[in-house]
Amino acid sequence: MSNSGILLIEDDERLSTVLKKGLEEKGYVVTQAFDGEMGLKIFDKGGFDLVITDLILPKINGLDVSKSIRQQDIHIPIIMLTALGATDDKVEGFDAGADDYLVKPFDFRELHARIRTLLKRSGRAQSKLEKPSYVYADLEIDPLLKKASRAGINLNLTPKEYSLLEYMVKNPERVLSREEIAREVWGVNFDTGTNFIDVYINYIRKKVDKPFAEKLIHTRSGMGFILQME
Repeated sequence: MSNSGILLIEDDERLSTVLKKGLEEKGYVVTQAFDGEMGLKIFDKGGFDLVITDLILPKINGLDVSKSIRQQDIHIPIIMLTALGATDDKVEGFDAGADDYLVKPFDFRELHARIRTLLKRSGRAQSKLEKPSYVYADLEIDPLLKKASRAGINLNLTPKEYSLLEYMVKNPERVLSREEIAREVWGVNFDTGTNFIDVYINYIRKKVDKPFAEKLIHTRSGMGFILQME
């Protein structure tokens, strides 16, 4: 059982009630909000370990809610719920600071699995404070501040870009498949019908490699991606 506090921001009161009941049966402490403005006001009071927010909300939409929460807390996991499933919508959600993305309708067991994964991951990140940074070549990752720099220059990454780069820096000179990246960085099974991982690889390449002579992020055709000096 868990005593983790969850803020649930969902304007569909029937769905919100069903989710609240199911999560409370699993031992979570659930606080409901039915619009984005209410959600942010409740979040400001503190005490939450994870946020679940719908994308389309009254007053303040889920993207802006996620951005605002992420500005206040760079560690808290955020799951975004939406009826939209296109790659562009997922990318927009991740750019706003969401850690995971669940398309309606979904199985409650899947939501619960995502919650457990994110809470475990965030707890582990908090407990491993003994290692202040990871370095590969002139690329440096600071897991406490969630920042990355190359040759001393801040790379100004979005939260999901940072997570992807951090995983690559922790696993250098090893080919990472799309399936592994999806599982370890996004906590989801890779959907071969989408290209969001390739989209994010291109995003971080523009910041990590484009301004510099030596390229570190390489594609291995048919296999995946590798962080390597060549």
